[in-house]
Amino acid sequence: MNYVDGFVVAVKAENRDIYRRHATTAAGVFKEYGALRVVECWGDDVPEGKLTSFPMAVKREPDEVVVFSWVAWPSRAARDEGMKKVMADPRLQPDTLPMPFDGKRLIYGGFEVIVDV
Repeated sequence: MNYVDGFVVAVKAENRDIYRRHATTAAGVFKEYGALRVVECWGDDVPEGKLTSFPMAVKREPDEVVVFSWVAWPSRAARDEGMKKVMADPRLQPDTLPMPFDGKRLIYGGFEVIVDV
């Protein structure tokens, strides 16, 4: 089964195009190092919660939008190897490609796929 890295972050609404360019560049690097698929989703129906929610999790501010993303890999081993290369790649370093969001509020994790219909 595949392996998936998932990400949730808040991005200023006015930075949508900047984020898209950043994500497109990053997606190319991820694919170069073995990712099967990179998906970036701009929130347009992301409700506030009372106990938990995406907006609460990323401490979304009024001028921000929740972005939900995932990267699919062939396996956990491919992801571990590919992610090392992605993190070291000079094209994705903050001085080369500044992050258009607050990285301190980025939520991420790796997931083993158990159902894929």
